[in-house]
Amino acid sequence: MSRDGRAGRRLALPIGAAVIVVDQGTKEWALGRLSGGRTIDLVWTLRFRLTFNEGMAFGAGQGLGVVIGLLAAVIIALLIRQTARVMPPAQAIALGLIMGGAAGNLIDRLLRDEGLLRGAVVDFIDLQWFPVFNVADAAINIGAVLLVLALLLEARSTDSGRET
Repeated sequence: MSRDGRAGRRLALPIGAAVIVVDQGTKEWALGRLSGGRTIDLVWTLRFRLTFNEGMAFGAGQGLGVVIGLLAAVIIALLIRQTARVMPPAQAIALGLIMGGAAGNLIDRLLRDEGLLRGAVVDFIDLQWFPVFNVADAAINIGAVLLVLALLLEARSTDSGRET
């Protein structure tokens, strides 16, 4: 891996961009196909059902869209800066997933209403036993789990390296 950290950016930024493209594409599809209360049942409890979230995860923070949007923008900037550091590929992938997911939801807040940062996030994946979510939410959660695992593995290998 390069010492200047470009390897982290070369991996994280394209993954983040891919998450944004898939997220926004699926949200446009959902807006077109699920409007008017239409649902699409797939398998078991999985269905597509359109909802709008003006808060954050699981509907918390309703009415705080501007604060949530600004916080998301700061987090995205910090994560982009973090990708300049030398890091294992798993960490770069995790950061890309988190950045892309945060940016996908930020785009909704910016563009899906008449007021700056007042838009609602489009959610449509409904398991019926879990809050309705979207591709960006899934990417953020998968990225967070992957980041924790990668950091734990790195700490473990560092500790075992000291013992020898």
